[in-house]
Amino acid sequence: MSEKNREGKRTARERLHQERQAHDARERRRRALIVAATAVGVLGLAGAVGLLAANMGKHKSEAAGPVSAPSGVSGKDDLAIPVGATDAPSTLTVWEDFRCPACAQFENAFRPVIHELEKAGALKAEYHLATIIDGNMGGTGSLRAANAAACAQDVGRFAPYHDLLYQNQPAETDDAFAKNSRLLELAGKVDGLAAAPGFRACVEGGAHDKWVEKSAEAFRTGGFSGTPTVLLNGEVVFPKKGDEDITPDNLKKWVAEANKGKKAGTETPSAPGSAPASDTGSGPESGAPSEPAGTTPAGTPAV
Repeated sequence: MSEKNREGKRTARERLHQERQAHDARERRRRALIVAATAVGVLGLAGAVGLLAANMGKHKSEAAGPVSAPSGVSGKDDLAIPVGATDAPSTLTVWEDFRCPACAQFENAFRPVIHELEKAGALKAEYHLATIIDGNMGGTGSLRAANAAACAQDVGRFAPYHDLLYQNQPAETDDAFAKNSRLLELAGKVDGLAAAPGFRACVEGGAHDKWVEKSAEAFRTGGFSGTPTVLLNGEVVFPKKGDEDITPDNLKKWVAEANKGKKAGTETPSAPGSAPASDTGSGPESGAPSEPAGTTPAGTPAV
């Protein structure tokens, strides 16, 4: 065999080897994306925007005045809105943005199990509000919705209103939550919220805007990669905890493991006018979550 032929065969083998390596790399990326999507339902390209780096755009409001925190907040600098028994043995910390599609996917998929664990006294949730989409996409819907949710906290209706906002989240490019009229319209679907003394004035006057901005700044400087950021007892669990993907069943298992030998919580938040965290109305129109069939988030692709 001539030297020319040997060189040609060697080149062909090297080229085939490179093509196989490239194919294997593409397959690894494809499988990783499928696993990530399966964990919380189909996030899609729109949802992925919510996972952009937190510092990619910073919304600046012209709101002035002192910081006015909602009633009953807790945590460092009073930035957490608690839901569930205050003495529950486990804590789920959630950083999210009402305009974030990935946050809506998380909330709509995991809401039933989170409320189940709250009702049982096994878990309390602490919600921290961010405005990352206002910064990335423009607009003020993240800020306006967060202020309205804080106003709902003042009258003890944060949980059902929070849920309803995610159930009625507009398209990411539609800044519908920037309109207080839309936020008040949705409040009318939560029992007792729209007519609660001071709620409308709180929403329209932006009473908690500065508090929301303080929370958003804590998110931007907290080293978080994007929304949603979800931690169980301080450990990141979204999109996975260690080597395990987050699923409703796994979340229940992780909480049970963390709570082994501990008493369930019984103390409810003492915010003025507060209702039990598990009281979310009687149906979707009142802000109550609808139970999915089984434990697999709707829209999960088959693999």
